[in-house]
Amino acid sequence: MTSFTIFGSGNMGTAIAGVVAAGGSSVEHIGSQDAGATVNGDIVVLAVPYPALQEIAGRYGDQLAGKIVVDITNPLDFDTFDSLVVPANSSATAELAAALPSSRVLKAFNTSFAATLGSKAVGPNQTTVLIAGDDAAAKDALAAAVKGGGVDAVDAGSLTRARELEAMGFLQLTLAAGEKIQWTGGFGLVRQ
Repeated sequence: MTSFTIFGSGNMGTAIAGVVAAGGSSVEHIGSQDAGATVNGDIVVLAVPYPALQEIAGRYGDQLAGKIVVDITNPLDFDTFDSLVVPANSSATAELAAALPSSRVLKAFNTSFAATLGSKAVGPNQTTVLIAGDDAAAKDALAAAVKGGGVDAVDAGSLTRARELEAMGFLQLTLAAGEKIQWTGGFGLVRQ
């Protein structure tokens, strides 16, 4: 059985916990008030806003060494909703990987809304979690936990693909915020 520690208990943290728990994984949450908590999970999901990544890396870096760490953030400018706040040749996940050199850092879940994770569907399609990272075994472990919970998972490539995933997440968020799609909608992946 895979064990998860999820930083954050908002909509996304709760939805991700529901998916992986449905597949038999154990889940613990660490909230913003749990300073000094012990990270027990084999897979650690950072279901927090982008600005919190560096603080978590600084505070829990030693405990995250050797673990699979999943960044779900979309580093967009929430004041203007008009741009990503990371350099054009980088990503939030690349920044996190640099801050956690002993961890196996992945990008995932940022192109799905909480509602589509919870319902396991985007319209008529099964929800798909896109996973980017440089560690094949880490990607396989996360994909197995997600698929066990009834959601599809696709290897989106190396960690450099996190930039494109963040751009997709940014576009989807701006479409929903602009009421062009519902928060229960989003991008679906059809594999034939």
